[in-house]
Amino acid sequence: MSDDLIHDPKGGMPRLREIMRRLRDPQTGCPWDLEQDFASIAPYTIEEAYEVADAIDRHAWDELKGELGDLLFQSVFHAQIASERGLFDFDDIADTMSDKMVARHPHVFGDDSNAKSAAQQTADWETIKAAERASKAQQGVLDGVAMGLPALMRAVKLQKRAARVGFDWPSTDEVIDKIVEEAQELREATDPDHIAEEFGDLLFVMANLARHMNIDPEAALRGANAKFSRRFAQIEAALAAEGRAPKDSSLQEMDALWEAAKLREKLKNR
Repeated sequence: MSDDLIHDPKGGMPRLREIMRRLRDPQTGCPWDLEQDFASIAPYTIEEAYEVADAIDRHAWDELKGELGDLLFQSVFHAQIASERGLFDFDDIADTMSDKMVARHPHVFGDDSNAKSAAQQTADWETIKAAERASKAQQGVLDGVAMGLPALMRAVKLQKRAARVGFDWPSTDEVIDKIVEEAQELREATDPDHIAEEFGDLLFVMANLARHMNIDPEAALRGANAKFSRRFAQIEAALAAEGRAPKDSSLQEMDALWEAAKLREKLKNR
């Protein structure tokens, strides 16, 4: 193929797919790209998805286009590897997704009425997904929840599945009671394996509390991470103004600076 498409700034998807094909060309491609397979690329795919979420969280709309492009490139990369192995290609991926969306939205693309509430449409969606799992011989309630998901996200998905068949606490009160119970069991644990197990149990129940309160625990933790980073940077700035670094300070002094940063944020947000 001519290089015209490669250098066409308006080449769209055909251009991107041709670039990927050329990067994987056994004779003239990039050595690094040629060494990759599904497993080696998967961590980058996850990373790019989080960078998309981060740009959205920060309302960094000028960055979002590039981050979405990075994520799209991951799909193109996987599709190219699959095509080389004779498994499927990018068009097969698009067709599969299109078929799924049409099947799961009969109120839009079929004969079902679209005069339904969002809650009813969600219930219908889950019924259709359950039928799809049954067709794949996934009989267990928890079958099909991907093992490769981030642990916190997978915990929420497992809990949602169990809740659909009635295995759930009726309110947040019972969940909070369970958190207290798990925290006490963690306090009483002694050997490292038991401590790790009880810590995992506590995190699992915390994820359940987030679900009951309609909170995305991943987003909440990202927000907490951002807040911690922001406030700690203020501690560093205050110390740097005196020619010092955190290692030259005490916990008590840094805690006081933390509280001052916290107060400034509260006053600013009033």
